[in-house]
Amino acid sequence: MFGKRIAAFLAVLVVTVAVIAGTSPWLLQDVKLGLDLKGGYEVLYKATPFEGGAEVTPETLKETAKGLQQRIDKEGLVEPDITPEGSDRIRVKLPGVESEDDEVLKMLSEPINLTFRAPDGEVMLTGTDFVENGAGIAYDNLNNPIVTIKLKDAKKFGDVTTKLVGQPMSIYLDEELISSPMVNEPINSDSATITLGSGPDVLKEAKDLRDKINMGSLPLKLEALYTNSVGAKLGMESLKDTVTAGVIGSLVVLVFMIVIFRIPGFVAAITIITYAWMLILVQNLLNTTLTLPGIAAFVLGVGMAVDANIITAERIKEEIRSGKSVLSSLKSGSKNSFRTVMDANITGIIAAAVLYFIGDGAIKGFALTMIFSILVSIVTNIYFARFLLNLLVRSNKFIKPGYYGVKESEIREL
Repeated sequence: MFGKRIAAFLAVLVVTVAVIAGTSPWLLQDVKLGLDLKGGYEVLYKATPFEGGAEVTPETLKETAKGLQQRIDKEGLVEPDITPEGSDRIRVKLPGVESEDDEVLKMLSEPINLTFRAPDGEVMLTGTDFVENGAGIAYDNLNNPIVTIKLKDAKKFGDVTTKLVGQPMSIYLDEELISSPMVNEPINSDSATITLGSGPDVLKEAKDLRDKINMGSLPLKLEALYTNSVGAKLGMESLKDTVTAGVIGSLVVLVFMIVIFRIPGFVAAITIITYAWMLILVQNLLNTTLTLPGIAAFVLGVGMAVDANIITAERIKEEIRSGKSVLSSLKSGSKNSFRTVMDANITGIIAAAVLYFIGDGAIKGFALTMIFSILVSIVTNIYFARFLLNLLVRSNKFIKPGYYGVKESEIREL
């Protein structure tokens, strides 16, 4: 039986090392670097209402930022970081943009343009004719989703629909055709519905059309307060120095843990390396941006992971010194350390969550990385570490106290 547990431990170890070694180059290549590491342009916009429009609100500011995000994503040119700030500011970070003549910057300088056009291309309605965030989702008698719209001037809408009865009225966002509903009758009202038909994808199509109409109907225009070019050289040097220091520091700590705690230290080395790999994997899967504050949070997370392993290993040593068997010490030490480690992790998550919700920009990035790192640490440095230790201890091959950094002379009789 003990042979099977040793074989299982070795199999887990080999698979873990192989997966990490085989995928790390791909993971590191796909890390999304922020403006401070990659360089590019940063633009701060001031949002103001169009003539006759409503005042700027946090909701319209967020919708405008979302509109900018969708506009850039549609072109697939860069991966921007767009953040509302204060009461009327939007900060746009564009990694990789090298010149003020770049297509992305030119595109952002133009307003989001929603138009309803006649078949001959004549513009009949514009975004300022619609109530901000007035588009919504409803359902017809057959329970099919439809898009509802609300306008500011019922008379103008009545005149337009009377002119276009029996013809399509095409909807454009910028120069992209997003829908062409038919005008079946004059609509002398400030509200109307757009029917999209039926099918499994209609609800998704309706939500997309609603969002685009709301995005184009926002009464906000953007004025660039300043444009700042950010060089990548300093950021990349900082990244290189930070990574080098982190690797050297981590290796020293892991060697120290193996020397002091022996088998628990060796297991901790495995789980901490796994933790670092998993954290990079999670960040890539969630498409988060790596910034200098994020790297700081990453390094801090490694420190917390080391701390979790040290607490557990010390508790196991204390139980062995009290005269208990290694298996009993593993159970008691893991149980007694669990509450301490989880208290520290939960406190860290709460603090990071507060920073995320009240912070802006780099603070949010730091907080988000901290939350990810703590959650990944719980998986690797608590549950995975205990799984590996249990395999070794229950094999009955590693039951000497010396394997856990405890001398025979330190053991007290019960």
